[in-house]
Formats: sequence, C-alpha cells, structure tokens
Amino acid sequence: MNGQRVKVTIPATTANLGPGFDALGMAFQLYSFVEMEISDHTTVEMMGKELQGTPTDKNNLLYKVAAGLFQEAGLAIPELAIRASSDAPLTRGLGSSAAAIVGALVAANHLAGEPFTREQLFEKATRLEGHPDNAGASMFGGIIVATMPEVPGDPIPYVRFSAPAGLQTLVVIPDFMLSTEKARNVLPQVYSKEDVVYNVGHSSLLVAALAQGRLDLMGRAMSDRLHQPYRAKLVPGLNEILDKATEHGALGAALSGAGPTILCFFSSDEELEKLRAFVDRVMKGHDISYRVMILQPDENGVQVEIHQR
Repeated sequence: MNGQRVKVTIPATTANLGPGFDALGMAFQLYSFVEMEISDHTTVEMMGKELQGTPTDKNNLLYKVAAGLFQEAGLAIPELAIRASSDAPLTRGLGSSAAAIVGALVAANHLAGEPFTREQLFEKATRLEGHPDNAGASMFGGIIVATMPEVPGDPIPYVRFSAPAGLQTLVVIPDFMLSTEKARNVLPQVYSKEDVVYNVGHSSLLVAALAQGRLDLMGRAMSDRLHQPYRAKLVPGLNEILDKATEHGALGAALSGAGPTILCFFSSDEELEKLRAFVDRVMKGHDISYRVMILQPDENGVQVEIHQR
C-alpha cells in the first residue's frame, strides 16, 4: 500500500437533461483532479480558485470518503496526503460533489489494494451522493441511465452508452451559486398524473433519441414538468432559454442538475453563433453576469495514474 501516489482525473457531469429527473446523466470534457498517497500525517491541499474555502483538514469531503472506504474494507484508516484541483465550478450544477466522491473512492481503493470493483465503487458513490445520475456519469463517462434499486444494498441497475456524434454543449454558468438543497426545497411533494405521464413520455423519447443519434428529436424530448418550472424562479433567464433556445440554433436546452448552470445543445458553428447572441441578450436582460464554456462529451469516465515513490 505504501510508496504509491495515485492521481485520478474525474469528468464534470450534468444530470436530468430536462425530463430525466434523478435518472439521466452525461459526462463532459471538463475535469477535476485528486492526488492521494499514504503519509505520516494527513495534509489536504486545495489548489485553484474553484476550491477555495473548502476544508483543508480531516473534515474535507475527500478525506472523509477515503477514510470510509478503508473502514469498509476492514483496514486501518491511514494518514493521507491529498491534493485536489478542479476546472469545474462548484455548486453550479456540474456534478462537483459527485466528482469529489468518485475521485476519493477510486484513489483510496487503489491505495487499499483494490478491495472493491468499479461497480461497487459506483454503488458507494451513489449511496453517498443520493442518486446515480452524476455519480454514474463521473464513474463511467458517456450517457448514463440509472435508477435506485428497490432493495437498499442491491446493485444499481444502469445502462451506459456513448453520446451521439456531433453533440456539443454551450454551457451557460451564471455568476452565483445555488445549493442543491435550496433547489430541491422548491419542488412540490405531489404531482398530477398528467405531469407524471408527460415526463415519462418525454424522458423515454429523449433516451431513445440520444441512443440512436436522433438529434432532431432532442428539442421536443427535453421538455419537463417535474423540476424546471419550479426552479425557474431561482434562475433568472431560465424560462426564456428553455422556451426559445430551439428557435435560435439549439437542439435542446435544460437546467444542468439543480442549476443554476443552463445547457444549450448544438451541432454546428452556425447554430453556436446564433445561440451565443440569444443567450447574451437573455442574460443581459436580467442583469446577470455569466460565463460560457463549450464542452464536448467525455467518453472515458474516471481515469487513474499510479506513480511509484
């Protein structure tokens, strides 16, 4: 176990894609990095502005997740030297907590001698994260369709497939944070049968369209009635972008996870040009400062490098 430094690269992710609430996720080529090794004493180094303000002691999520893995493997919890950085912004709906959990689990599993399979690590990540969409996309890459098992502790049923060729994403990141808890608290406890049936149909169509590369169906398939209408009051500009993006070059649009990041999918430079101008008008109309990224799907999931000391 000693003498190894593990470096893990984890993709950022998006969840829901509109109607696939807590069931559908996709990985992006935007990465977080976790380095971990067994040491004489625990140190936690958070690199870069995205991770400023996170704990740098044993209260850090990375350490707690790693310690839990050693414990579950029946091993003594070692002192760990941890270093992390992220190109993905935190609390913006791009799977930062899932990436941290997956990164810590995979790194610690290697240091522990790999007592758990990748599937078991996915189950642990889902248990810690609460739902399988971000965790699955971080772990396996591509597009993940998953649901929680009916019996706690059973394997998580999921399907992974590659994103359609040519699919790109204009990622609109407003300059404010939105906690998942706050975004969940605005959702109703009860839905009408009509809204549930609506989402079942649209999420089913979306999965089929993505699996078969039917980009022409994405705009209609991505409509949602379970979470986006309720979260719109927390994200200025969201309603306009969801309603009108397809008229301005988008294949489809969605709130990324719990938000506030908004996704606009496209497949050509011509579409992108129209989209950027449209998004800029909407965000400026609400006096919201923001930045954009253009992201491609990640097909690899979490990647591991082992360095011998």
